[in-house]
Amino acid sequence: MRDDDVRPKLGRIRSKGGQSYLPKVLKAARKAGGLKTPGVGGEGKARSRGRGAGIAAVTATGRVRGRAARRVVVKTRYTQLAGKGVKAARAHLRYLQRDGVTKDGLAGELYDRGGDQADGRGFMDRADKDPRQFRLIVSAEDGDKYEDLKPLTRRFMEQMETDLGTRLDWVAVDHFNTGHPHTHIVIRGVDEKGKDLTIARDYISEGMRDRLEALVTLDLGPRSEREIDIARRQEVDQARLTSHDRHLLRKMSLDRHIVTDVPDPKERALQVGRLAKLQEFGLAEDLGGGRWRLAENFDATLKDLGERGDIIKSMHRELALKGMARAAEDGVVHRAGVALPEAGSLFGRVVKRGLLDGDSDRHFLMLDGIDGRIHWIDIGYAERTRPLADDALVRVDFRQAEIRSADHTIVEVAAANGGWYDVAAHLNYDQSATGEFAETHMRRLEAIKRATRQVERSDQGAFRIAETFLDQALAYEKKRLQQAPTDIVPLSPIPLSRLPTYPGATWLDRELVDPSVPVVTVGFGREFSDALRQRQIWLLQEELAFEIDGQFRTGVNMLRTLEVRGLDAASDRLEKESGLTYRPAKYGDRIEGQLRQSVHLPSGRYAMVEQGKEFTLVPWRPVLENHIGKLVSGLYREEGINWSIGRGRGMGIQ
Repeated sequence: MRDDDVRPKLGRIRSKGGQSYLPKVLKAARKAGGLKTPGVGGEGKARSRGRGAGIAAVTATGRVRGRAARRVVVKTRYTQLAGKGVKAARAHLRYLQRDGVTKDGLAGELYDRGGDQADGRGFMDRADKDPRQFRLIVSAEDGDKYEDLKPLTRRFMEQMETDLGTRLDWVAVDHFNTGHPHTHIVIRGVDEKGKDLTIARDYISEGMRDRLEALVTLDLGPRSEREIDIARRQEVDQARLTSHDRHLLRKMSLDRHIVTDVPDPKERALQVGRLAKLQEFGLAEDLGGGRWRLAENFDATLKDLGERGDIIKSMHRELALKGMARAAEDGVVHRAGVALPEAGSLFGRVVKRGLLDGDSDRHFLMLDGIDGRIHWIDIGYAERTRPLADDALVRVDFRQAEIRSADHTIVEVAAANGGWYDVAAHLNYDQSATGEFAETHMRRLEAIKRATRQVERSDQGAFRIAETFLDQALAYEKKRLQQAPTDIVPLSPIPLSRLPTYPGATWLDRELVDPSVPVVTVGFGREFSDALRQRQIWLLQEELAFEIDGQFRTGVNMLRTLEVRGLDAASDRLEKESGLTYRPAKYGDRIEGQLRQSVHLPSGRYAMVEQGKEFTLVPWRPVLENHIGKLVSGLYREEGINWSIGRGRGMGIQ
């Protein structure tokens, strides 16, 4: 063939079937990060507004789709840093670096783009004025096949920077304390120019997962048919929401009916097997002839089962680490706002306190209960509960959402004032009320208005009280209950094993004087009973208790004597630490000075008040919580102290 045998045909190039070459080039370039995708950093639909808009649609055409893709999970949330948000964010970062999260059971180490030891404090100092913070948990189903997750994380973050069109300031830490290795990534809420970083919702919901999925599939290769078959067979018997269930949801009719008419025998066997398992769970009914009916909200029930399964697994791990012989399967899970009616107050030993999902600011508490069972309790937002040491003894009270008496008063006043409430109407309705008292009702109405957006306020400041106000007030209380569903009362900061011979007053002594704990003879309940008997022997030896006709009897002033002994022992330690002299306080004394710190003893919590070269210890009150370092004064009475905060002797804070 000679060169001059080629005869070019002039005219427009026409497609002869298949995809044209130009879209293939563009798709490959976008996938490689060489082209900006329309919508990045710009405006689109409401759902696609922000950086990364449209990326999910592009990656959907370029990634390995369907069965062969390596499955990954990317959980994303953002938290506002205004107010107490920065403090909570610092605590969250410290928690991510806690002990026991590495392969060797050591503390986690932060890393970033440049090194394996990032400066967490410096990162938070840079973020001090940021509007928000993004938090990601990324996990590949086959993450255990990676020797080190750091290179994958860095490539993922580089891809995010390309997609979002800006450099990101981030730190990460790898965790290996669950069934699947995973990485926590914290991203500042500003771009490289210091402006607010806004990420499109479709990129958060789909784009991140698509990018990570493509990277993992590229590293490990597509899943083989054998891997896929094994995974799908394993899902048939699992007590969680699976890919089989999602398929059933898509196929289900409006009346929740399913017909097992899949042509492929293998697929049909998997579907029937899953339906039979759902029937065991009470979530499906066999109607015969290949027809089934699914229970209402069966998918939500399966999600709850999956969450409980994850909780039980975490309980297993913690019990194994502690060497505790307890059955996690018999544990009790208490969700926020849902307390078992028969539970009442729970007494026990702290096994662990931690973050829910390692992601939110909500905490959970694992409690080795005196009832012999392990309890997993959602205790709400971290700032609502003081830190708790492992092995500390506590009582957990479950709060209930209830309409307050103030709400009924508001309704009564409004009914007598044409449906409106304000201070003047209250004082006119109740001549004995004070303006300060009425103002507390106004503040409650303002809080309900902000939370529910259903209470109307006039330009003059009066509130319109609708017939549904009590329902609105109850909804407000339920919302608050989610933030702090429990009250946790410390009983002893030191372990139970040290209480029988402790020289001061303890929880054991209070139980001997006025029993309140239902005791069983299994698990921690048996340990508690043994400790009580040992404490009785010690008290008899110290002549603080007696035996009469073979019955144990406590002395009249036993508790007070023990409290004084405990304070004397604590004061010796504080004198050495502070260089100050201890001055015991008596009822009737005026306590004045600087509130130096709080002191936790088995007999309770005390305030250390410093004056000159002396200090005294008096019972703590919650009103002092945010006033460490300030001047305080008050009269020490048997019923407590009405504290004044700041210089002078102003109005006492109750």
